[in-house]
Amino acid sequence: MPDFWRSSGWHLCGRAPDGRLAVTDALLRAWLLRPEMRPPEEACSAERALHDRLLAAPAAPVRRVDLAALADPDARDNWEVFLRFRDRLLAAPTLEDAYLGVFRTRETGLAPLFLDQLAHMIARQILDGAADPLLVRAGELFFRTQAVTIEDQSVLLADAEMVELAGTVELDVLGPANADLYWGRDERHDTVLDLSFARPGLDAFARLMEKWVAHFLNIRVRVEPVQKISDERWVWHCGLDAEASRILDDLYNGVTVEPARVARILSLFRLEFDDPADMRGDLAGRPVYLALAMTPQHRVRVKPQNLLVNLPLASRA
Repeated sequence: MPDFWRSSGWHLCGRAPDGRLAVTDALLRAWLLRPEMRPPEEACSAERALHDRLLAAPAAPVRRVDLAALADPDARDNWEVFLRFRDRLLAAPTLEDAYLGVFRTRETGLAPLFLDQLAHMIARQILDGAADPLLVRAGELFFRTQAVTIEDQSVLLADAEMVELAGTVELDVLGPANADLYWGRDERHDTVLDLSFARPGLDAFARLMEKWVAHFLNIRVRVEPVQKISDERWVWHCGLDAEASRILDDLYNGVTVEPARVARILSLFRLEFDDPADMRGDLAGRPVYLALAMTPQHRVRVKPQNLLVNLPLASRA
């Protein structure tokens, strides 16, 4: 099978017995070598010494007095954020446990960059061995912002950063006939995913969500695209991004929603549990409706954690 996402850090991770990912010195060292973590030319000797010490032993404890010795208060703040993140990874059995724990405990003070990198690596693990390039391209939605173009009733998603860099350059829209061009270009983020209803790209995104839930929660769900919510017993929903969450909440609560806001909904899905016993008892057997929406600026920022913490799960001892 093709290899992909070499920059994710996945190749530096260890493997837990259950197939999940484990933190390693090599992974922590790679983060320390990122431009954001390298001491700048004007950095004090204490910061340089701290960086050198952690490169040699990435899991070494760092005392508050070590941070207090840094001359630049911004540098101290940055190191505190990184070390808080590192220590959470070291304390958790797997990277998946660390990622899920952040959202279950509503922990603050962690840089979004690090959480995106965790999602990147975990998605790579989930998709390992995938032969469908559309499925892998859909995985990018879990850690990279997308720019949306509505063209001839088609919903086209391109990498937002690439769109800003490329300007008016036309990007390739992936489909069954040309999907294999994704391999070898996976790090360039220069392909477009067609998320229109009844298109393979939308189905790929649905399959990705099923895999994400199964990997983290050991629960089997079925996700199918729908064109509208026609359910007089609509009892639960989950926005896949902040915009969709707000729109669904208003619709559910009977708040008047302007047509322009409703039009921001790009995709709707119906999620059902294979085993109703995995759901809250009062909701067992009922579907969960999912939505993906764009902002007024035509951007989509998926929050994959919503699929983990906002489903109506049965309590487990």
